[in-house]
Parts: sequence; C-alpha cells; structure tokens
Amino acid sequence: MLLLTLWLLVTLTFILMKAIPGDPFTQEQSLPPEIVASLYQYYGLDQPIWKQYLDYLANLVRGDFGPSYKYIGQSVDQIIAEGFPLSALLGLEAFIFATSLGLCLGVIAAAHQQRWEDYAVTLLTVIGVSVPSFILATLLQYLFAVKLSWFPVGSWGSFSHTILPALSLALLPAAFIARMVRNSMIETLQQDFIKTAYAKGLPPWRVLIVHGLKNSLMPVVPYFGTLLTNLLAGSFVIEKIFGIPGLGQWYVSSILNRDYTVILGLTLFYGFLLLTMMFVIDLVFGILDPRIRLKRAYV
Repeated sequence: MLLLTLWLLVTLTFILMKAIPGDPFTQEQSLPPEIVASLYQYYGLDQPIWKQYLDYLANLVRGDFGPSYKYIGQSVDQIIAEGFPLSALLGLEAFIFATSLGLCLGVIAAAHQQRWEDYAVTLLTVIGVSVPSFILATLLQYLFAVKLSWFPVGSWGSFSHTILPALSLALLPAAFIARMVRNSMIETLQQDFIKTAYAKGLPPWRVLIVHGLKNSLMPVVPYFGTLLTNLLAGSFVIEKIFGIPGLGQWYVSSILNRDYTVILGLTLFYGFLLLTMMFVIDLVFGILDPRIRLKRAYV
C-alpha cells in the first residue's frame, strides 16, 4: 500500500505540475530561443509527456531524483541531504516543545476542571489556535529579538538561532494537543479504574500520569505522527521568515521557479515520511492498547 500510494502521489504531482503554465526556463527572458531549445533537449523536456514520465520513474527506481533545472550542478538528492538535517533538527525541537507544553497544559486543565487553571489553559489554547504561525513568529521576533535582544532575529548557526523558530512552530500544535488531552483525560478520570487507583491510596500525581494520561493518549497519538512529519519536512513560512535554509525554503523556491525535479523529489520525500510515520503510529497503537493486538491475532 505504501508503494502504491507513493506511485499515485508521483503520478498526480507530475500531471498537475505539467498542467501549470510555464516551465523552468520561461523566466530567463534574456536566453535566445536556440539556447532554450538546447536546454530542453539536454534535460529531455522536448520529449512527449508520457516519455518524460516513464524516464522519471525509471530513474526513481534507481534512487536518482534527477538534477535541479535552476541550480546548476546540484541534484535533488543533494538538496534533500543538505536541507533535511536542518529541517529535522528544527522540527524535532519544535516537536519536543509542542508535546511537552501541550501534555502539561492538558493534564493541568483536566485535573482542575471548571476551576481557574482550566479556564486559563482554555484561554491560552484558544489564542494559540486562533493566531497564525507567521503572526506568532513576527511577534516573537519583535519582542525577544528586536526589543529584548535575547535571541538572533534570523539566519542559522548556533542553538540560540533555533529557539524562536521552534517556538513559532510549536505553539499552534501545543494548543491542539492541550485541548485533545484535556477532553480525553476528563473522560478517563471518570472511569472506575481511576477511582480504584485512588482507593488504593496511590499518590494523585501517579494516578494522573501513570493511569490517567497513558489511557488518554489514544486519540492524540495519530496527531503526533502527522505533526512530527510536518515538522520534520520543514515549515515553509517559518523557514522563510527566519531565513533557515531547510527543505521549506527549497520547496517554495522550486514551485516559484517551476523546478520540476525538485518539486517531485521533495513531494515524494514528504509523502514517504508521512506514510512511514503512519505505519509507526499503527505499531504504537498496539503498544498502548493491547486489545488491538489481541483482536488482530484472532483475525
């Protein structure tokens, strides 16, 4: 199913990409027609669409994503190798921020239902969900970089360069996680096994974390997989605002430049990450809920 889905993804992306007006060389207004025709022949763009498609699939099977049409001397494999580590580092940092903050706020709100702590967390999550990430990024830049000078405004270098973009990426998903954990945990805390745990004399924190939180994560786990994939692949807007040379920057540039091979390669790479993460999440479901393993065993 993964291979079939990836093939459909490549096919649809190839068709939609060819349907967009223009090509990688239309923006080069100063190029004579003879040079444009030579470039078409060199890259195989003068061939019929069906042959271009088959040639791309043949190269893809060999692990070759092809060369970039706009960045001479660079291949798509090199672009992914250079950009993905930066996006992955930033994404993992944002994922840690989002999950830690979201789980803590969700547990606090559920443990203090209908009290001021619950109302405060609800207000924070509404703000986090409502404000777009690029607005948050701009506000964080203005406050912590321009006014307070605690962090750099942009670019990429030391660990301090990653704090503001990671927070910009993390605040929105943290709000979603907090709301989902709160709602799920309120239902869990009303179950009989929670009352039994309290009756045994277990500490409240142990009941909340070990028994309550663990059994409240089932609705949240699928979101973790999608969130991690999105963060690992890079955020287009945040990387553009902070000047981070990750996959997001390359993706935006490739679409603007009609760089066909880069568009296809990054789309396929992102799809592979997403599908792989969905498979991993399916395995995690079996670990969190043994009933799933038992049911599959009988099936």
